[in-house]
Amino acid sequence: MPGKVLVVDDSPTMRRIVANTLKRIGFSDLEEAENGQQALILLSGNTFDLIVTDWNMPGMSGLEFIKSVRSDSSNNLPILMVTTRSEADDVKEALKAGANSYIVKPFTPKVLKEKINSII
Repeated sequence: MPGKVLVVDDSPTMRRIVANTLKRIGFSDLEEAENGQQALILLSGNTFDLIVTDWNMPGMSGLEFIKSVRSDSSNNLPILMVTTRSEADDVKEALKAGANSYIVKPFTPKVLKEKINSII
């Protein structure tokens, strides 16, 4: 299962929490970006097996980032949205944009592992 993961979140604390949780469940090859624009740059020069992204970020939101990734129809990279936005409409919007699954913060390592297993 473990492969290379791109963690996208504007909060250094949340990136660390997500990265540490990913490491605990078996992922060790991680790259981090603080917004969608930075993540797109990393995507253009690297191969990833999974993206874990926040929604609310300056510059380019997670939703805009997902739409940009999905605008390349050949890119079927699994994307997990991890956010504080818990409204049903937000979940639907993220999935419609191309997220494969959705987790509301705060989350447990078990939930993260289950969601990742369900999409990769």
